[in-house]
Amino acid sequence: MYIIAGLGNPEARFAGTRHNAGFDAITALSDKYNIPFDRDEFNAKTGRGYIEGEKVLLMKPMTYMNNSGEAIGPAASFYKLDIENELIVIHDDIDLEPGFIRIRAKGSAGGHNGMKSIISHVGSESFTRIRIGVGKKPEGWDLADHVLARFPKDVEPVMRNVMKTVADAVTVIVTKNVNEAMNKFNGVEITGD
Repeated sequence: MYIIAGLGNPEARFAGTRHNAGFDAITALSDKYNIPFDRDEFNAKTGRGYIEGEKVLLMKPMTYMNNSGEAIGPAASFYKLDIENELIVIHDDIDLEPGFIRIRAKGSAGGHNGMKSIISHVGSESFTRIRIGVGKKPEGWDLADHVLARFPKDVEPVMRNVMKTVADAVTVIVTKNVNEAMNKFNGVEITGD
Protein backbone atom coordinates (compact mmCIF):
# COMPACT_ATOMS: atom_id res chain seq x y z
CA MET A 1 0.00 0.00 0.00
CA TYR A 2 1.11 3.55 -0.74
CA ILE A 3 0.41 6.74 1.16
CA ILE A 4 0.44 9.69 -1.25
CA ALA A 5 0.28 13.00 0.59
CA GLY A 6 -0.02 16.46 -0.91
CA LEU A 7 0.92 19.37 1.32
CA GLY A 8 -1.06 22.57 1.77
CA ASN A 9 -3.15 24.63 4.17
CA PRO A 10 -6.78 23.75 4.93
CA GLU A 11 -8.71 27.03 4.90
CA ALA A 12 -10.60 28.16 1.79
CA ARG A 13 -8.52 31.36 1.63
CA PHE A 14 -5.45 29.25 0.79
CA ALA A 15 -7.08 27.37 -2.11
CA GLY A 16 -5.23 27.87 -5.38
CA THR A 17 -2.15 29.44 -3.77
CA ARG A 18 1.41 28.39 -4.56
CA HIS A 19 1.76 26.74 -1.14
CA ASN A 20 -1.26 24.52 -1.88
CA ALA A 21 0.23 22.99 -5.02
CA GLY A 22 0.44 19.65 -3.19
CA PHE A 23 -3.29 19.71 -2.41
CA ASP A 24 -4.04 20.53 -6.06
CA ALA A 25 -1.91 17.60 -7.25
CA ILE A 26 -3.76 15.21 -4.92
CA THR A 27 -7.07 16.53 -6.29
CA ALA A 28 -5.81 15.76 -9.83
CA LEU A 29 -4.94 12.20 -8.70
CA SER A 30 -8.32 11.69 -7.06
CA ASP A 31 -10.03 12.93 -10.24
CA LYS A 32 -7.92 10.72 -12.54
CA TYR A 33 -8.56 7.55 -10.51
CA ASN A 34 -12.02 8.41 -9.16
CA ILE A 35 -10.88 8.22 -5.52
CA PRO A 36 -13.31 10.21 -3.36
CA PHE A 37 -12.11 12.19 -0.34
CA ASP A 38 -14.71 10.80 2.03
CA ARG A 39 -12.92 10.41 5.36
CA ASP A 40 -11.48 12.58 8.10
CA GLU A 41 -8.72 10.66 9.86
CA PHE A 42 -5.13 11.12 11.00
CA ASN A 43 -5.76 14.91 11.06
CA ALA A 44 -6.27 14.72 7.30
CA LYS A 45 -8.83 14.48 4.54
CA THR A 46 -8.28 11.05 3.03
CA GLY A 47 -9.43 8.88 0.18
CA ARG A 48 -8.83 5.19 -0.38
CA GLY A 49 -8.64 3.58 -3.78
CA TYR A 50 -6.42 2.02 -6.40
CA ILE A 51 -3.92 3.30 -8.94
CA GLU A 52 -3.46 0.69 -11.67
CA GLY A 53 -4.25 -2.09 -9.18
CA GLU A 54 -2.06 -0.73 -6.36
CA LYS A 55 -3.87 0.17 -3.14
CA VAL A 56 -3.36 3.81 -2.11
CA LEU A 57 -4.35 6.23 0.61
CA LEU A 58 -4.48 9.81 -0.65
CA MET A 59 -3.96 12.43 2.07
CA LYS A 60 -4.39 16.17 2.46
CA PRO A 61 -3.09 16.96 5.98
CA MET A 62 -5.35 19.44 7.78
CA THR A 63 -2.59 20.36 10.26
CA TYR A 64 -1.37 23.37 8.25
CA MET A 65 1.75 23.05 6.15
CA ASN A 66 4.38 23.37 8.85
CA ASN A 67 2.92 20.49 10.90
CA SER A 68 2.27 18.04 8.04
CA GLY A 69 4.17 15.28 9.84
CA GLU A 70 1.52 15.25 12.58
CA ALA A 71 -0.86 13.72 10.01
CA ILE A 72 1.51 11.66 7.88
CA GLY A 73 3.52 10.14 10.75
CA PRO A 74 0.54 8.48 12.50
CA ALA A 75 -0.89 7.23 9.19
CA ALA A 76 2.46 5.71 8.19
CA SER A 77 2.74 4.08 11.61
CA PHE A 78 -0.84 2.75 11.54
CA TYR A 79 -0.32 1.09 8.16
CA LYS A 80 3.22 -0.11 9.07
CA LEU A 81 4.40 1.62 5.92
CA ASP A 82 7.75 0.88 4.32
CA ILE A 83 8.70 4.58 4.37
CA GLU A 84 11.40 4.29 1.73
CA ASN A 85 9.21 2.51 -0.84
CA GLU A 86 5.58 3.33 0.01
CA LEU A 87 5.45 7.03 0.97
CA ILE A 88 5.16 9.74 -1.70
CA VAL A 89 4.98 13.40 -0.64
CA ILE A 90 4.05 16.18 -3.08
CA HIS A 91 4.87 19.81 -2.26
CA ASP A 92 5.64 23.25 -3.67
CA ASP A 93 9.22 24.36 -4.38
CA ILE A 94 10.32 27.97 -4.82
CA ASP A 95 13.65 26.86 -6.34
CA LEU A 96 11.87 25.48 -9.42
CA GLU A 97 10.07 27.63 -11.95
CA PRO A 98 6.38 26.97 -12.74
CA GLY A 99 6.18 24.31 -15.43
CA PHE A 100 8.79 22.04 -13.85
CA ILE A 101 8.61 19.21 -11.35
CA ARG A 102 11.46 17.35 -9.70
CA ILE A 103 11.18 13.83 -8.37
CA ARG A 104 13.65 12.51 -5.80
CA ALA A 105 13.89 9.20 -3.96
CA LYS A 106 15.22 10.90 -0.80
CA GLY A 107 16.79 14.10 0.45
CA SER A 108 16.80 16.78 3.09
CA ALA A 109 13.94 19.16 3.84
CA GLY A 110 15.70 21.87 1.85
CA GLY A 111 14.32 24.59 4.12
CA HIS A 112 10.71 23.47 3.57
CA ASN A 113 9.01 23.42 6.99
CA GLY A 114 6.36 20.90 5.96
CA MET A 115 9.08 18.49 4.88
CA LYS A 116 11.01 19.09 8.12
CA SER A 117 7.90 18.07 10.04
CA ILE A 118 7.41 14.90 7.99
CA ILE A 119 11.07 13.84 8.31
CA SER A 120 10.83 14.38 12.06
CA HIS A 121 7.62 12.32 12.41
CA VAL A 122 8.53 9.40 10.12
CA GLY A 123 12.14 9.30 11.29
CA SER A 124 13.70 9.23 7.83
CA GLU A 125 14.70 11.38 4.85
CA SER A 126 14.46 8.33 2.57
CA PHE A 127 11.05 8.65 0.94
CA THR A 128 9.89 9.75 -2.48
CA ARG A 129 8.99 13.36 -3.01
CA ILE A 130 7.64 15.26 -5.98
CA ARG A 131 8.46 18.94 -5.91
CA ILE A 132 6.26 21.31 -7.91
CA GLY A 133 7.87 24.52 -9.17
CA VAL A 134 6.15 27.70 -7.98
CA GLY A 135 8.97 30.15 -8.71
CA LYS A 136 11.23 32.38 -6.66
CA LYS A 137 9.79 35.29 -4.71
CA PRO A 138 10.02 38.65 -6.46
CA GLU A 139 12.63 41.12 -5.21
CA GLY A 140 11.39 42.91 -2.10
CA TRP A 141 8.58 40.43 -1.38
CA ASP A 142 8.17 38.55 1.86
CA LEU A 143 8.45 34.77 1.27
CA ALA A 144 5.14 34.07 3.06
CA ASP A 145 3.35 36.63 0.88
CA HIS A 146 4.78 34.95 -2.23
CA VAL A 147 3.86 31.34 -1.39
CA LEU A 148 0.42 32.34 -0.09
CA ALA A 149 -0.38 34.23 -3.30
CA ARG A 150 -2.12 32.77 -6.35
CA PHE A 151 -0.41 32.17 -9.65
CA PRO A 152 -0.72 34.89 -12.32
CA LYS A 153 -3.53 34.21 -14.81
CA ASP A 154 -1.11 33.41 -17.63
CA VAL A 155 0.53 30.67 -15.50
CA GLU A 156 -2.75 28.95 -14.53
CA PRO A 157 -2.98 26.82 -17.75
CA VAL A 158 0.60 25.66 -17.15
CA MET A 159 -0.20 24.68 -13.56
CA ARG A 160 -3.29 22.73 -14.65
CA ASN A 161 -1.06 20.65 -16.91
CA VAL A 162 1.56 20.36 -14.17
CA MET A 163 -1.05 18.75 -11.90
CA LYS A 164 -1.94 16.23 -14.62
CA THR A 165 1.77 15.52 -15.11
CA VAL A 166 2.26 14.95 -11.38
CA ALA A 167 -0.61 12.44 -11.47
CA ASP A 168 1.14 10.69 -14.38
CA ALA A 169 4.43 10.70 -12.45
CA VAL A 170 2.77 9.11 -9.41
CA THR A 171 1.39 6.39 -11.70
CA VAL A 172 4.90 5.62 -12.99
CA ILE A 173 6.30 5.52 -9.44
CA VAL A 174 3.57 3.18 -8.22
CA THR A 175 3.54 0.84 -11.24
CA LYS A 176 7.26 0.87 -12.09
CA ASN A 177 9.72 2.75 -9.86
CA VAL A 178 10.95 6.16 -8.81
CA ASN A 179 14.04 6.04 -11.07
CA GLU A 180 11.91 5.58 -14.17
CA ALA A 181 9.75 8.54 -13.10
CA MET A 182 12.83 10.71 -12.50
CA ASN A 183 14.20 9.86 -15.96
CA LYS A 184 10.88 10.60 -17.63
CA PHE A 185 9.80 13.83 -15.87
CA ASN A 186 12.76 15.65 -14.28
CA GLY A 187 13.93 18.63 -16.31
CA VAL A 188 11.05 18.45 -18.80
CA GLU A 189 9.19 21.74 -19.19
CA ILE A 190 5.40 21.48 -18.95
CA THR A 191 3.54 24.08 -21.00
CA GLY A 192 -0.02 25.39 -21.00
CA ASP A 193 -2.88 24.23 -23.24
